[in-house]
Amino acid sequence: MMPLHLATQTVPQVVRHVGGSPEIKKHLEDLGFTVGSEVTVVSSLAGNLIVKVKDSRVAIGKDLATKILV
Repeated sequence: MMPLHLATQTVPQVVRHVGGSPEIKKHLEDLGFTVGSEVTVVSSLAGNLIVKVKDSRVAIGKDLATKILV
């Protein structure tokens, strides 16, 4: 497993674990980052990511991306 911000761009990954406080976990799950869901890093700039998840694109910072393990 590795943090999402280290994942290779354009390669689909499966979410294995979502960490952080209960509030952060809830926020990430509301965005679609649930265990077993497929995510793809579309682009990365200075640690900030644009991620395709559930037919949507979501922008997240490196701090949140480190809490998502793929």
